[in-house]
Amino acid sequence: MSPASSTNRVEMTNANATLNAPLNYLAPGEGPVQIRIYPPNSGLQTVRPKESRQMVSIHDVRAIVDDLRLDDCGFALHTRPSAFADYYDEAAVRKHYYPEVETTMRSLTGALAVMVFDHNVRASARAARGEFGVRLPAEQVHNDYTERSGPKRRQEILDAAGRADLANRHFAFVNLWRPILGPVRDNPLAVCDARSVQPADFVVTEIQHFGEGDLRNPRHIGEIYSVTHRAAHRWFYVSEMQPEEFLLLKCFDSRADGRARFMPHTGFQNPACPSDFVPRESIEARTLVVFNELL
Repeated sequence: MSPASSTNRVEMTNANATLNAPLNYLAPGEGPVQIRIYPPNSGLQTVRPKESRQMVSIHDVRAIVDDLRLDDCGFALHTRPSAFADYYDEAAVRKHYYPEVETTMRSLTGALAVMVFDHNVRASARAARGEFGVRLPAEQVHNDYTERSGPKRRQEILDAAGRADLANRHFAFVNLWRPILGPVRDNPLAVCDARSVQPADFVVTEIQHFGEGDLRNPRHIGEIYSVTHRAAHRWFYVSEMQPEEFLLLKCFDSRADGRARFMPHTGFQNPACPSDFVPRESIEARTLVVFNELL
């Protein structure tokens, strides 16, 4: 990957492919911002900060897919069918899907090493039934890491893997987002061109994750960015996205040299969804990508 070019802007070429839909931004306010996430079968709803619904234009990337660069806009669309299918068996996902994702990421990024360390499966109907490990689609604009939590999470992953030899190298967190069923019509993923976002748009947000056995004390506390609205934000989605396709989402980059470092994203309700849609089911694998270059 190379530093971003200021002249290679992602532009829409087909105005008919644009949706106008509301996205849930962080409402302006004061004080610390916090999210509390409970297990799907706990009976407790996720607690989120106050939202500000903003109507935005969301453009289809299909006409300009060849112009997408992960280091420029922070996302890229690829087509590569998966040999895996049992996405609701967590042990099988970790044993068989993780290695596939690692191989794919090394091929696409030229990385020295790739580690898949987590994943999310999202499906509205299954989550409503309380199926273990299945969540509702996220519908608030966010970025998965902050300036502080990115390096902290990297160190935790390397320590757990016994890979201290990678600690002084350029790294990034990149998610691989794939539909389980298709086409995705009701709740696509919206991604924001990283070059259209300003540092002041990001708000540090503590995120508390609670486990099945203790709903009072979080088992893990992390930090993400919530995002406040700016009219200049440029949003995109993939129309009729199929399981053989996937999006790469760059959520952190250790190099601050002009390349994309943080990329806001969210699910959204498609106002043009037909009545005969298949409800969205998706899997998002989170990866640490380490490059040969030193920090």
